[in-house]
Amino acid sequence: MEHSLSPLMHNAALAKLGLDYVYLPFPIAPENLESAIAGFASMGVVGFSITIPHKQAILPLLSEISPIAQAIGAVNTVTRQGNQWIGTNTDVEGFIAPLQTTYHQDWSQKKAVILGNGGAARAVVAGCIQLGLAEIHVVGRNLQKLQAFSQSWQNSLYADKFQVHEWPELPNLIPQANLLVNTTPIGMYPHVEESPLSSQEISYLPSDAIAYDLIYIPKPTKFLHLAEKQGAIIIDGLEMLVQQGAAALKIWLQQETVPVTEMRQALQNHLGI
Repeated sequence: MEHSLSPLMHNAALAKLGLDYVYLPFPIAPENLESAIAGFASMGVVGFSITIPHKQAILPLLSEISPIAQAIGAVNTVTRQGNQWIGTNTDVEGFIAPLQTTYHQDWSQKKAVILGNGGAARAVVAGCIQLGLAEIHVVGRNLQKLQAFSQSWQNSLYADKFQVHEWPELPNLIPQANLLVNTTPIGMYPHVEESPLSSQEISYLPSDAIAYDLIYIPKPTKFLHLAEKQGAIIIDGLEMLVQQGAAALKIWLQQETVPVTEMRQALQNHLGI
């Protein structure tokens, strides 16, 4: 929370729009979550973001949850409607935005390989389903966690849309990947020399594939550097962060457009990129 970049981008957008709002970070202990959101209601807060570790814990405290947030099992954006809190998840929109705007492809013919099976992978699976990919393969190192990941979708519309695999299957999966996504924290600053895949494993990646890392520091990560050497198109997590933030701001302000350029620029200036 102390390191959140969200206030930078949201306050840059609010300043550009000339609105009398401010976006503030509040570190909240898990045991205080319920009283905190009651306090937000009392103060007239329009909406708020929810980050780890509260994305699941907040679900029972909300009056309504969007279908996408229910499928993922996590909320990252909450808005006030009347006297109720309404929760949704903009991570999916954030993830697919650069894929839709930059790479106009027939996704129905494409295959995705997703590294990791945590909370971030859930949003990526939902995003790949929204894009309409032909095949979605989720790869993890722990069979029990993979099975739990798969079973947790059983009651959703998404249940039959993806397959799970253990890590040793990667050499068979990567050569088929049109989209390779890292949802693990491996390679995040300060561990900049680490990659979830070895150079040998990435060498199986087709040269026209897209490699997407949800990490944005460093830029590029070792994973993306290796993929780019292989000829792949690379996308880092900064654009996902900007786009999920923009989607949240549209919900809070109830307007169709927000100054995305200023949001992106504020983060780039802060990160020195």
